[in-house]
Amino acid sequence: MTTPAHGSGRSGSGTRARRRLPRLRIAIAAAVSFAVAGTAAQVMAAQPDETGKQPAVPSLAWSDCQDGFECANADVPLDYRDPQGRTITLAVIRKKATDQAKKKGTLFLQPGGPGNSGVDFVRGNYAELPASLRDSFDVFGYDVRGVGRSSQVQCWDDPTYTRAITAAKGVPGPDAYEPAVRQAAEFDQACQDNAGDLLPYVGTEYVARDIDLLRQALGENQLTYYGRSFGSYIGTVYAALFPDRVRALALDGAYDPEHYANQPYAYDRPQYLALDGAMSRFLDWCKADQATCGFGDGDPRAAFEKLKADLDADPVPTANGGQANGYTLVYRILFNINEGKVIWPSLGEALRKAQQRDTTSFLLRPPSAASYDFLNPNVVVECTDKAYPRDAALLKRQVTANAKLAPLLGPALAYGPPLYDHQHATACAQWKGEQVSRYDGSFRAKGSAPILVVGNTGDPDTPYQDAVALSRELDNGRLLTFKAEGHTAFGRSACATDAVTSYLVDLKVPARGTTCADETQPPSSTPKVAPPGTTLGELRNGVNERLDRLGVLR
Repeated sequence: MTTPAHGSGRSGSGTRARRRLPRLRIAIAAAVSFAVAGTAAQVMAAQPDETGKQPAVPSLAWSDCQDGFECANADVPLDYRDPQGRTITLAVIRKKATDQAKKKGTLFLQPGGPGNSGVDFVRGNYAELPASLRDSFDVFGYDVRGVGRSSQVQCWDDPTYTRAITAAKGVPGPDAYEPAVRQAAEFDQACQDNAGDLLPYVGTEYVARDIDLLRQALGENQLTYYGRSFGSYIGTVYAALFPDRVRALALDGAYDPEHYANQPYAYDRPQYLALDGAMSRFLDWCKADQATCGFGDGDPRAAFEKLKADLDADPVPTANGGQANGYTLVYRILFNINEGKVIWPSLGEALRKAQQRDTTSFLLRPPSAASYDFLNPNVVVECTDKAYPRDAALLKRQVTANAKLAPLLGPALAYGPPLYDHQHATACAQWKGEQVSRYDGSFRAKGSAPILVVGNTGDPDTPYQDAVALSRELDNGRLLTFKAEGHTAFGRSACATDAVTSYLVDLKVPARGTTCADETQPPSSTPKVAPPGTTLGELRNGVNERLDRLGVLR
């Protein structure tokens, strides 16, 4: 577990204690009533309110927080329609450039999610960054509003989430849709009951505006930024709002922003297909190389379907008093398959262990309390950002179609509790929270400096076509392709890592059509065991669930 990053000393193990504190760390700047306006699709691009007042630039009082890192708190407006009103406190972290004489500025690192801690992201990944980045920049990150140490959003508490996930099935029955919709409505109501005073303000437009205030607080004229997965969408919105303030934005595992914000069903379906496609390609490899995979006895696809059903019918007791069923299996695959081909031998071994009801299999590890800290804001932010139609019949058609089109993993996700990207439709189509902090376009970022967009051809989480769409949407976008399985490219491809680093440091944009094809491949049947390092993915994504990790070159 990573050392606590923020000066408060809170870490994953301190989360339970944190929840006994007030959820919303808001400072009262004036004695005003807390009123919210009607639902709004987009706040005006100008920051001043009707009196022309600007939000104050935060004052950062840095203090040592171990291992050469410095931490501080930043107070930013809760509601940018009232820029001098109530504020919300954001936890920030930095590590200064190793060569201050040659420093080019500050590099913002933004993790995926929504829901991952940017403070932990910087602390946990700093040592793996290329030396030229550490030499050239102060490396900076922060917990966005509603996440981690910045007023963590909580809808369901741990026992409620545990009950919902324990009851979910890897192979839902034919009557699973209506209970899923009712459960999503219960989640929505819990959000209103437990975090209603924060919900309208956690959308990505306000996050992007926070970044611009932090940029100013750090003395930067322009923004240098690396964002992965959902961090790519945050960067996209920043560029759309502040195109002239972009120095360099690397958007890795990119989103199609128009589909994400304004046509979410068109965004959801490719995610289902991409995830099932990745699982299907793994099973094909497993069948072709049974000696290395070790799962399925010649027919791994049929064995996988049977394993889900068997675990649903007879869950495996776990060491902490919980149980693992077919849904547990799907949940773990959802995140671990993001590691790409390098984890395929470990995944085969874990499936074989699951068949044997061996609880050392990481696929039989139920979600932890740390994962709930991620999952609560993951749902809330996307329900604030996205414009789902309020049409119950359309919702049913879309959800049931997604389950059918992605038979390996889709049914469990479509009819499961509100949890991760694929499972948001049932909650977000019924969402009653206001959306004053949502951004709905344009995403062109007209006049910006060149923006680097990175996409993987076999990405199971953010489909490659999303990166292509974003590169075309941007006024000055440039696409870098990684021909690979797995999610995001930086750290997993020497080619892509070098290209991103050169862009961030020296503003060198890859030539049009540049493709990297250096993904680490799984071993052949000789040797018959996975090489050292291939279990790294399961350990990163299975044990420390609050930490978003960059890839590690092997």
